[in-house]
Amino acid sequence: MKTLSLVRWLWLVVALALGACASTAPPTRPASWQAPEALVQPSAFKGVHGLAVDGRGRLLAASVVGNAIWEVDRQSGAAKVFIGGPQGQADDIAVGPKGELAWTAYLQGALHYRASDDAPIRELAKGLPGLNSLDFDRRNGKLYATQVFLGDALWEIDVAGVQPPRLIAKDLGGLNGFEVGPDGMIYGPLWFKGQVVKVDPADGKVTVINGDFKIPAAANLDGKGHLWVVDTRTGELSRVELASGRKTVVKTLNRAIDNLAIAPDGTVYVANMADNSVQAVNPATGEVRLLTGGKVSVPAGLKLEGDTLFVADVFSFRKVDVNTGAVADIFRMQSSDMEYPFAVGLSPTRFALTSWFTGSVQIVDRATLKTAAMIHGLKAPYDALLLPDGSVVFAEIATGTITQAWGADFQQRRVVASGLAGPVQMVLGRDGALYVTEAAGTLLRVALADGARTVLASGLALPEGLAQTPWGSFVVAETAARRLTEIDPASGAKRSIAENLPIGFEPGPGMPPPYVPTGVAVGGDGTVYFSADRDNGIYRVRPQR
Repeated sequence: MKTLSLVRWLWLVVALALGACASTAPPTRPASWQAPEALVQPSAFKGVHGLAVDGRGRLLAASVVGNAIWEVDRQSGAAKVFIGGPQGQADDIAVGPKGELAWTAYLQGALHYRASDDAPIRELAKGLPGLNSLDFDRRNGKLYATQVFLGDALWEIDVAGVQPPRLIAKDLGGLNGFEVGPDGMIYGPLWFKGQVVKVDPADGKVTVINGDFKIPAAANLDGKGHLWVVDTRTGELSRVELASGRKTVVKTLNRAIDNLAIAPDGTVYVANMADNSVQAVNPATGEVRLLTGGKVSVPAGLKLEGDTLFVADVFSFRKVDVNTGAVADIFRMQSSDMEYPFAVGLSPTRFALTSWFTGSVQIVDRATLKTAAMIHGLKAPYDALLLPDGSVVFAEIATGTITQAWGADFQQRRVVASGLAGPVQMVLGRDGALYVTEAAGTLLRVALADGARTVLASGLALPEGLAQTPWGSFVVAETAARRLTEIDPASGAKRSIAENLPIGFEPGPGMPPPYVPTGVAVGGDGTVYFSADRDNGIYRVRPQR
């Protein structure tokens, strides 16, 4: 009996040892792949900003990154494109006294106008970077618009399109989502001063109504002597008495609320750019009803660490539990000094958030979530990686360079590689080299030491995100072909992983071709994760073995 027990014990030890070896061995290349499945469900917009209710009762919603105006059903929340891109790009929307529609194309620096649904779209103004908010004087049809962030001015726009814009005032402090009152005065927030004000369009005179806000983003009149204001820093929806300036917080919503509209029945609709959400608020009770929304807004670059997927979400920085799909905020717009992240890099102690829009790389301490360094003045950086020695490498698509930076505030720099044809995304391979996608259609290996480069694959269709698999190949998002492709670095052989994907969203005029980059990450079991810039979802593709 003892001998038999000993034998059984030895077999158990052997079996456990073999099981341990099997569990630590990297997975092998799969025979095929399963169909993509949503880890985080898609949503409308790509960041939602200005809102308006037109004379037919339609709730219209503006999206800058999404290059479109949407219509949202006020009962069901169903959303559909009302005016598509590129002419539909809108930061704010205004409805005129005769049903006219006008909107600001923030990234294009233009103002568009349509007299009716079946009328042609006309450009009333251009060459005004950062055109932000606008509204009609419903007494006489005059149209006013402001520049914010990329400028700071209030203009009168000729609806006939004959006269050039008339400058009313400049350096106001960021007159954002405003409304023209029945008295012809302009009521709105000063973003950079924490105030809501009244502006006389005749001479630009400013009268402060209330100065108790953090970052007021928009204000609307309710016709009952009140100004309703959204504060994007605090998430508060407040009511301000025009006569006294007294402020009452009606409801605290999520931060990054960006604009509002008041319907004829008094319902206050609020837009949140970080959640792709539109909420209906009862002004009497504060009751909130979600019409539409998402867990992410504009998912772009991805990095995976264990079971946590980090997402550069343009209006936020988030993490996703890949087991459950649960999404949690790390930062969201206006709650920190984050600057529109399009890509994320990881080290054990830091994050690197890259924004081509602001030309910056933000280095964040993971323990405190405080900014350790901010690198500004870059030429459309599309990605940055944190290296083991504490330095950072960043790829600038406008200069075709990859640069390594280190030292105090990362001011010491050397160019690792130049003459690249649009570097988009990078990963550090297990061999210590950089692997880079070029928008022109190649996957490169770049040696960090001397910049020596090797073309691993060419003829790719606008490759963007990439990641290395446990078995050594690379997965690349070919966004112009709307597919994921596996590439053998030794032979250059390609294999399609998934086709007809919701990726490859087209940029507006003057924007870099990758625009919102499709992020790619690969898990330890070989599961591929990718962000979808067409529908704002995050998907996974499991290996089939």
